[in-house]
Amino acid sequence: MNNEKYERAIKKFKKNNIRITPQRQIILDYMINSDQHPTVENIYHALNKKFSNLSMATIYNNLNLLKDLDIIIEIPNPEGGYRYDFFETPHIHAICDNCGKIIDVDFPQYQEFDEEIKNAVRKYNFSPKTSHIEINGICENCQKKRPQ
Repeated sequence: MNNEKYERAIKKFKKNNIRITPQRQIILDYMINSDQHPTVENIYHALNKKFSNLSMATIYNNLNLLKDLDIIIEIPNPEGGYRYDFFETPHIHAICDNCGKIIDVDFPQYQEFDEEIKNAVRKYNFSPKTSHIEINGICENCQKKRPQ
């Protein structure tokens, strides 16, 4: 299944006349296979072992490209900067206010709900491009750690 995701993303590159470099391939593959919502630094440390001439700037620039192609999304990181997520199948993010953990929540009606939201903002002459839904709260582990 990840091969299908990879191939669909590569088709977006080709459709937009974007060169398919080894750096883009390794970053794309990492994002498809990651379930950690990594930061640029996380990606750098994970890929630097395999691809030693990969710089932080290259990772950052390629993440921006993937974001512009609607392949990934940025999620604000409470500690500063962003975390990234492969977003081919839209889903909700449940974000723990205590530890920062992000949980992907499948929501089969997401696309219908997303379209309703976009229609609502169009009434204000706003032209929506993309959206994603975040719900903040406290994860199960942090709830267990709280005194009762």
